[in-house]
Amino acid sequence: MLDLFDKIQESVEFIRRGWTSVPRAGIILGTGLGNLVEQIDVEASIEYGDIPHFPQSTAISHRGRLVCGQLNGLNVMAMEGRFHMYEGYSLKQITLPVRVMRALGAELLLVTNACGGMNPNYRCGDLMLIDDHINLMGDNPLIGINDDRLGPRFPDMSEPYDRRLIDEALSIARREDIVAHRGVFVAVSGPNLETRAEYRFLRAIGSDVVGMSTVPEVIVARHAGLRVAGISIITDMCLPDALAEANVAEIIATANAAQPSLTKLVLGILDAEKRAAGQGS
Repeated sequence: MLDLFDKIQESVEFIRRGWTSVPRAGIILGTGLGNLVEQIDVEASIEYGDIPHFPQSTAISHRGRLVCGQLNGLNVMAMEGRFHMYEGYSLKQITLPVRVMRALGAELLLVTNACGGMNPNYRCGDLMLIDDHINLMGDNPLIGINDDRLGPRFPDMSEPYDRRLIDEALSIARREDIVAHRGVFVAVSGPNLETRAEYRFLRAIGSDVVGMSTVPEVIVARHAGLRVAGISIITDMCLPDALAEANVAEIIATANAAQPSLTKLVLGILDAEKRAAGQGS
């Protein structure tokens, strides 16, 4: 991990050549969720391939660029597409953008994803505020020699997701008549979807939804001192006794259809962040 600090600095220096503002929040947009970028007053757009040490996004529907500008009155930088373990990247590579966001000045990380619902009370198109997570990816981005410049050796995870922001988002959902739950996200490596027996196991250990991302980024965000808010869109139901074959096109379509609701929650969270910063409403 000791070479990571220099890589972060090189990425930061490159981004600052095109965008000199200090971001308040970083945003990671998952499968089918790139349209939120249209809400940003864009000041800089940088392809991942141009940024030193950034991987290339190969996942379906992931655009692969960093968008910097103003969203709801706050400086933000948004990843239009993320990286995954199943693409062959190490978790240190996957999470490097989070460290870059922090080095540029971000205080909050907003993560979104498309996921499979295992809680029978959920439905396709519902949103879930991530209250906690389980890491079953078989790896951890913090393994190795710790660089104290980046964070502590043993970061606390008693509150990985900011409870105040969860409550704020749920309040917005009630006001806007958006179906939103509060639950536990379990991360697996993928790329195959789970068997019926695996879904039963994941549900039995306390998971409400399952996906192939998010947890590595959140671990690194907390290590770096970022507060985190996470929102999942349930794009398919993974009920082992009524399991249908997954359809990627339908999953992406469901994510796209839920984007207006997701956008309202993201904007509401940023509005709460703006109030906390003393910038008014």
